[in-house]
Amino acid sequence: MFIVKLNAIDSTNSYLRKLSVDETIDDYTTVIAKKQTRGRGQMGTVWDSQASKNLTFSVFKNVSQLYLEHPFYISVVTSLALLKTLQLFSIPRLSVKWPNDILSENKKICGILIENVIKQNSIKASVIGIGLNVNQTKFENLPKASSLKIISGKVFNLDEIVHEILKNLKHYFLLLEKGNYDLLKKDYEAYLFRKNKPSTFKDEEGIVFSGFIKGISKSGNLQVLLEDDIIKEFDLKTITLLY
Repeated sequence: MFIVKLNAIDSTNSYLRKLSVDETIDDYTTVIAKKQTRGRGQMGTVWDSQASKNLTFSVFKNVSQLYLEHPFYISVVTSLALLKTLQLFSIPRLSVKWPNDILSENKKICGILIENVIKQNSIKASVIGIGLNVNQTKFENLPKASSLKIISGKVFNLDEIVHEILKNLKHYFLLLEKGNYDLLKKDYEAYLFRKNKPSTFKDEEGIVFSGFIKGISKSGNLQVLLEDDIIKEFDLKTITLLY
């Protein structure tokens, strides 16, 4: 396992993607930046993080031997690795807001951005970007953001957390390699934010509606029980959970 530490970079995902194209790199090669100048989140959002107080890093994972029918399981594995790590550090009331925001109570503490390397119509590798709010205590204009320090009152060692996350990533990827899809899906669904609770959503046309989150499909779509007792599936680009 090779770890690259940088003082500043535009995006650890972009850096690691370029590195993987230019040369052959080892599984779980990790790039950590004290500061990201152009950190990215899901669907083009910006990930804002104070330098040296949080974890902004990316991990290279060779998945060419997995023959993944459903790439969403990479997201499932990453979410579970983070949840297991945060439990170890006694962070309470953890959940995953579909598809892969990690929450404590209803506050976001971690985001994940997975970019797959596709060759000949199959996924050969994944660059897993993780932004974890650790020791930052002020978030300008982000009322739904929090950090491990705000929640626990403790100051955390960033290196210790990274090593624990990588250890748990290996554990869950091993389960994926063994084909334990049902177990991973069940564990992920157990942490789903607002599962079986009345929730409000907005679709891609801006229409607001109510429903109950029931789980995810094998392809990673969100399954929502609507008012007419029909379970409908939504993919990432077609629905937003408004809480």
